[in-house]
Amino acid sequence: MMRAVVADGTGGPEVLKVIWRPVPQPKDGEILVKVGVAGVNRPDVAQRQGGYPPPPGAPDILGLEIAGEVVAAGSGATRFSIGTPVMALVPGGGYADYAVAHESNALPVPQGLSLEEAGAIPETYFTVWTNVFDRGRLQSGETLLVHGGTSGIGTTAIQLAKAFGATVIATAGSPEKCEACLRLGADVAVNYRTQDFVAAVKEATGGRGADVILDMVGGDYISRNYEAAAQDGRIVQIAFLGGGKAEVDFRRLMVKRLTHTGSTLRPRSAAEKAAIARSLESRVWPLLAEGRCRPVMDSAFALEDVAQAHARMDGGEHIGKIVLRL
Repeated sequence: MMRAVVADGTGGPEVLKVIWRPVPQPKDGEILVKVGVAGVNRPDVAQRQGGYPPPPGAPDILGLEIAGEVVAAGSGATRFSIGTPVMALVPGGGYADYAVAHESNALPVPQGLSLEEAGAIPETYFTVWTNVFDRGRLQSGETLLVHGGTSGIGTTAIQLAKAFGATVIATAGSPEKCEACLRLGADVAVNYRTQDFVAAVKEATGGRGADVILDMVGGDYISRNYEAAAQDGRIVQIAFLGGGKAEVDFRRLMVKRLTHTGSTLRPRSAAEKAAIARSLESRVWPLLAEGRCRPVMDSAFALEDVAQAHARMDGGEHIGKIVLRL
């Protein structure tokens, strides 16, 4: 048996409960990981609130990213030896002593990274890579506008965009958070509570606008993103924290030749996630090993304190990643 976290109903952090469940068994192509660290992410909050149910076949145990040690392997899973430290993207089940992952969705822990840092990587790095670089097609010399610059997604996007030669403009909600964005390498940080990010982007780009915009806010940001985007700009939507509906003048989409796209990660097939993993291992893992990118760690909580970890995320004061230690 093992400890695992599930939501007893829907609502605030108080609905999260640590219960006992049987240890899962790996199937064909899967590995069983003794979890040392599990990342806490916005999709976990959405699941707790009832807005992001597990995809078919995924466990109701929360948690989408883990780091730990391989302790068993299913038929055909030959990439990792027993005892190998790995990190993995999982469709659920991460908040537990043991979790199953498809071996193609697991990656080795880069040299020099702690297990705690490794547990803070998969969900954000997979998300940023597939959205900013695959869908958004960010190129060296272009400008990225990333909203929520001090979130796990934001801190990752800033570092990766800078590592690949882009200019970065980040929005955040306080002077302290703006300063954190600048320390991470952002060229411009905009306090969205006191500044108009559209005007700030125009000023920073000489009136041109941002080539790629990574947005998790939605709501009235959608029309403002159209204003802030450059000609032929790409806007990539990954969440709707400000609401999924908006009134938008779509003529700007035509006049500027904009692309507005978006994606979710969790429901994708293991094969689709494996393709992202291969790109990360070849393009990004060397940067992690060299220390040119690093997960920004906010806080760590024991599994029994999972409600406190979610309260920390709900409060919005965190900078970087929140993790659970098992």
